[in-house]
Amino acid sequence: MNLKELKEMITLMNENNLTELELEREGLKIRLRRGADQTISPDVYIERGGAHEISSGYTRQPQIKEEAFLPKAPEKSGIEIKAPMVGTFYQSPSPEASPFVEVGSDVEIGQVVCIIEAMKLMNEIKSEVKGKVKEIAVENADPVEFGQVLFRIETA
Repeated sequence: MNLKELKEMITLMNENNLTELELEREGLKIRLRRGADQTISPDVYIERGGAHEISSGYTRQPQIKEEAFLPKAPEKSGIEIKAPMVGTFYQSPSPEASPFVEVGSDVEIGQVVCIIEAMKLMNEIKSEVKGKVKEIAVENADPVEFGQVLFRIETA
């Protein structure tokens, strides 16, 4: 199993909206699972072993599992501002207006950082922390789910 095959499996999951995919081939077992946060986490096991005699006279196949770790994405630091509802994310109050915040902007507690439209209602989302916008995790006019990360704020 190489990295290209693993990427193809992830693409297959994304294209078919699968939550779990398991493949076993030549003693290599790979299970990909999509979590609630829509990330895919791999469980990779290499199984080795032959027949093993037990005192009761039964023969069994021992399974020695060695967990193989794939390179992980670096942990993202900062305080997350998450979507409190399902809706459509907007960075500004109108299409011609400038965004509420941009990467590098300073934010204050209670400052509006975006709008989420839900059922034709415009809901202002306010920052609960003071700091600097490190990342905007959603594109303008994208649909968002409850609990989805919208911003990462670096606190001082």
